[in-house]
Amino acid sequence: MEKVVVLVRADDADDQWCERIRGPVADELLDLGVGGLTVNVRDSAVRHSVMTLTTLAPPVAAVISIWTHQSYGRQITAAVDLLARDCHSVAAYLVTESVPMAPPEHLGERCPGLANVALLRRPQHMDHGTWLTRWQTDHTQVAIDTQATFGYTQNVVVRPLTPDAPVVDGIVEELFPDAATTDLHAFFGAVDDADLEDRMTRMVASTSAFGATENIDTVPTSRFLLRSPFSAT
Repeated sequence: MEKVVVLVRADDADDQWCERIRGPVADELLDLGVGGLTVNVRDSAVRHSVMTLTTLAPPVAAVISIWTHQSYGRQITAAVDLLARDCHSVAAYLVTESVPMAPPEHLGERCPGLANVALLRRPQHMDHGTWLTRWQTDHTQVAIDTQATFGYTQNVVVRPLTPDAPVVDGIVEELFPDAATTDLHAFFGAVDDADLEDRMTRMVASTSAFGATENIDTVPTSRFLLRSPFSAT
C-alpha cells in the first residue's frame, strides 16, 4: 500500500469541528474502503502546547493519514473532496514512511498523550541526499535520546497530490506524555534544569544540521487510529 498524508487547514477549528472531522467525516473516509486511517486533530486537549510553531495561515488543524492501494486513484480524490467541505484548504502528499519507534495501537479511541506533528522544509542550499542523511541517519537517535518520545514516525514527501499544496519535504509525528503539552521538562524527559539545558542543546545542534530550526510548522494534535493499515479491511 501507499501512504498519503493530508493537511487540513482551518481558522475556526474548535472542538466541535474536531469532533466532526474524527467522527462523521472519518466514517465517510472509512466507507471509501481505505486500507488504513489515522486522524490527528488540534483539539483543546493539546491546542495550547508550548512547542507550537506556525508559518501557515490559516494553520493546520488536522492531519489525516490514509493508506491506499493507489495514491493517484479515485479513492484519494474522493477523500480530498470530503475533507474540503469542512475547511479552508486541503493539501495531500504521497509519502514514504519510516517508523523508528512504533506508536501504540489504540484502535477507535484517542491515543494517550500529545501527538506533535512537524512539517519540515529542506533548505534551498542543501541537496536532497545530504538533507535526508542528516535527518534520518544522523538525527533520529538524537531525537529519541533527548526527548520523552514513545512513538516516532518519519514521512518523506515524494510529491504533492493536490494543486497549490504548500512546500513540505518531510512530515514527522512524535508521541509524548500528556504533561509534555505544557511542560518542557516532561517534553524532553529532563530530571532538572541542567538536564533540560543539555538535552535542548543537543537537540538544537542536531536539528540545525538539516535546517529544522527555522521555516517549520509544529502542530499539536490528539491522535485517533481508526483503521490499522496492518489489519484486514
